[in-house]
Amino acid sequence: MVLFTRRRVLGSALSALPAIGWTASRRELVVGAASNLTAVFQTIGPAFESATGIHPVFSFGSTAQLAQQIAERAPIDLFAAADTSHIADLDRRGMLATGSRAVYATGILALWIPSSSRAKIGRIEDLAKADVQIVAAAKPELAPYGLAAVEAMRKVGIWEAVKPKMVYAPNVSMVQQYGVSGNADAVFTAFSLARNALGTTLQIDARLHHRLDQELAIPASAANMESAREFRKFLLQGGGRRILADSGYLVPGIR
Repeated sequence: MVLFTRRRVLGSALSALPAIGWTASRRELVVGAASNLTAVFQTIGPAFESATGIHPVFSFGSTAQLAQQIAERAPIDLFAAADTSHIADLDRRGMLATGSRAVYATGILALWIPSSSRAKIGRIEDLAKADVQIVAAAKPELAPYGLAAVEAMRKVGIWEAVKPKMVYAPNVSMVQQYGVSGNADAVFTAFSLARNALGTTLQIDARLHHRLDQELAIPASAANMESAREFRKFLLQGGGRRILADSGYLVPGIR
């Protein structure tokens, strides 16, 4: 069971994003995290606080939206993106602390068929069948996992058939609600979010889409730079690595 113990409003730039925190502590930092990290960071947050005494406050959203927040100098101390391109763009614009960029994990695209779905889906190609009426994904222009879903469907030759069936949400966390509510026959999402969901979860062949390397960086405007460096170290070298690997991510050196 996950306990949500408090909510914060981190200025107008972040007011639309949910902030998740745990017990109060002396030092804090604000982490802007891609929505596919919602579940795993609920485990990483308390583990990091226990190890360091630093209290993390998470604000989740699509990678594109978070990158825009940082470009507008929102109060974010560390950015954990779902891709590398948005981090690279911020870096080109001189908005990141020197040497803070690093790939912390590689995501896995999944196709989740909720238990409420009556469609017979055993592989991605089955989405083109007549009994599949609605397929949900995150908006490709906002979310790397949504873009990967479109790439995969194009690669196997079903995109034109499936395109009229598509519905979209701003991020992978929100898109799963289509499946939870019974309003989609199948949902493209992150394996980390769907691996324990009721129904059937299929991992999509990584050769069908761009590699889902996920990169982090510290904004140059971070107010809690030292705490951000501690969180970065926890993800890259500390206990966060094993938690990521156990939660459905590929992590270098961990099988």
